[in-house]
Amino acid sequence: MPNAFVHVELNTTDPAKAKEFYGQLFAWTLEDVPMGPDTYTVIKVGQGTGGGIMKHPMPGAPSAWLAYVAVDDVKASTEKAKGLGANVLRDTTEVPGVGWFSILMDPTGAVFALWQQKM
Repeated sequence: MPNAFVHVELNTTDPAKAKEFYGQLFAWTLEDVPMGPDTYTVIKVGQGTGGGIMKHPMPGAPSAWLAYVAVDDVKASTEKAKGLGANVLRDTTEVPGVGWFSILMDPTGAVFALWQQKM
């Protein structure tokens, strides 16, 4: 499927509590990976879309799930979305060695991310 959802990420005010909850609720494998001064928890689900859990990068913002959609060119897709009325919350950012993402708010207020895998 073109432009599939490829990753879902929980930005949470309490990563430890979230990991305890989801770890007991679902049969997910949770793997902590150092990410600067914090930790990123990779969610491995077997088949299907995996994701991650991290401390919310925006202090004071509520915990929320963020869905990532695959694109061939994150810069071009970000500009296209902007032209269609999206607000850019985080412009194209590189995840070293992995790929690039941007975070957008659609014209209705829903937040989503674009993802371009490094080849």
